[in-house]
Amino acid sequence: MRVRKLTLAAMALAAGLSLTACQNDDGGSDQGAAPPASSAASSSNGGSGSAGSDQQDGSDSAGKSPNGTGGTDGTGGSGGAGEDGKAAKCSTDELEITAIDATVGGDAEGTVAVDLKNGGGRDCSLAGYAGVDLKTNSGTVSAERTGDPAPRIVLGDGETVTFGITYPINDSGGSGVRITGLVVTPPDETKSVTLDWPGGSSLPVTDGSGTPVRVGPLGSAGQGG
Repeated sequence: MRVRKLTLAAMALAAGLSLTACQNDDGGSDQGAAPPASSAASSSNGGSGSAGSDQQDGSDSAGKSPNGTGGTDGTGGSGGAGEDGKAAKCSTDELEITAIDATVGGDAEGTVAVDLKNGGGRDCSLAGYAGVDLKTNSGTVSAERTGDPAPRIVLGDGETVTFGITYPINDSGGSGVRITGLVVTPPDETKSVTLDWPGGSSLPVTDGSGTPVRVGPLGSAGQGG
């Protein structure tokens, strides 16, 4: 009987140990379920990483912002725009317009240089060609443009820009077409100024096939200027 009891006790003890082992295995599997929770936490961190990535994009944007703001690129651009944008168009009333004979001996054509001086007390801008008409005893002769590039020019107060007028010299020995005055209209203006003509007193009489009177863009002084 004692031997049997001991055997039964041993069997009970073995069964208890087996049950405990099973419970430990279940606990391990429960703990094994923890990694998904840890994954979820990692995903949450990943979410913050995504936000961090957004912030990185944002910081990239912020980093690009100085360049994009015209940034320094914009300053150059804005510098050019400032010159053009801040300086309004020069009006006829702001300009002191004068003309001088600029013909050089030996030139095949005569040249008159016209100065436009900014007397408006502020910066102003000009671009293109001035309108030029010669008043003659036979009517008005309008100058043709040379077609050369005509960049925009910003004139500070007191500064001057010059352009040239070229015309055929009357060496025919005849009286030709007598010039009585010079009419200058600044670019983009309708108001004109009439000046004394400082060049040769007359143009040769032609049938229209001769050398025309021509005007250069602002910044050109003509052949002799």
